[in-house]
Amino acid sequence: METVDDAAVDPGGPAAATEGDGRGTAAPAPRRRARARATASMADVARLAGVSAQTVSRVSNGYPGVTEETRRQVLAAMKELGYRPNSAARALKRGEFRTIGVITFTLSTTGNVRTLEAIANSAAREGYAVTLLPVAVPTQDEVRGAFSRLEELAVDAVIVIMEVHLLDAATVHLPPHVQVVVVDSDAGDRYTVVDTDQHGGTRAAVRHLLGLGHRTVWHLAGPEDSFAAQRRTDAWRAALTEAGRELPPLVRGDWSAESGYRAGLELAAVEDCTAVFAANDQMALGLLRALHEHGRRVPEDVSVVGFDDIPEASSFLPPLTTLHQDFAEVGRLCVQAVLRKMRQEGPERGTTLVPARLVLRQSTAPPPEGGAEGR
Repeated sequence: METVDDAAVDPGGPAAATEGDGRGTAAPAPRRRARARATASMADVARLAGVSAQTVSRVSNGYPGVTEETRRQVLAAMKELGYRPNSAARALKRGEFRTIGVITFTLSTTGNVRTLEAIANSAAREGYAVTLLPVAVPTQDEVRGAFSRLEELAVDAVIVIMEVHLLDAATVHLPPHVQVVVVDSDAGDRYTVVDTDQHGGTRAAVRHLLGLGHRTVWHLAGPEDSFAAQRRTDAWRAALTEAGRELPPLVRGDWSAESGYRAGLELAAVEDCTAVFAANDQMALGLLRALHEHGRRVPEDVSVVGFDDIPEASSFLPPLTTLHQDFAEVGRLCVQAVLRKMRQEGPERGTTLVPARLVLRQSTAPPPEGGAEGR
């Protein structure tokens, strides 16, 4: 492409004579050729970086087996040349888009947000991007629509974060032609499921409190439509029944600290309540506030155990004894499971449980005189 030097052209008329041109004839306008910058190719990047085209391909696709120094050289060459890998061409060549879709029904809970973060991090390490599709209403039509939209967005597989009892309903089915892994569900007889060991973690919490000498353990449960909340409630009942202890009335919240506070106002008025297992740390936080306002000391008068081990749990007053959920491991296992299904290397169904670990801090202690078992 040719360009004209603006300084040599009079836009209002014929070209002016140049100084020293006695003939008064118009001097030809000087012209310079601008080099059009051609689109850089993978071979151009390889030459500039001093590596093979295969190495450039491995770096652009996020594959392992490339040293960090070489990776930096290749990325610097890509930046200098303005090289952008053609994702559509790569997808056609490989037969995959290297993108995992994630459907979730709420981003308001700690568990879902941290699981999503873990999935995204694990997928990135494997060279995959994540496309998130929140679904406001967990119905069959919404689920079907979500899968249709993800197919339009070109994803290779889908991970469903299933907080509610959606898969228990006979009217709800996931598309059979899509590779799917489900988080937080009891549908392992029909799908590939990854979940925290809700039952084992809850039993550990109840046994810890009973082992300190408490006669029984009250439970601040999560919402009724939550699979995780139901699992923890069932395990709480089973642990107390096996120990031959009384089952106190269930008190329920909605995962929020405010609901924990409201439930805590009820529990603080129960004189023989000396131990509470809260289904998550946020509700435990509200419970601690209610107990404090009613003069019930923690842990001298009431012991409290939470579930999740959120980063702030160690900064509660007192620091909260809780069950640690390994969200990073849940996310890693979800991604590994969906990749195995894509490669037809994994089972079509079954449940993988990630253990929950009891973290002992300062919110539990033996009960006060008169509240201990056998006294």
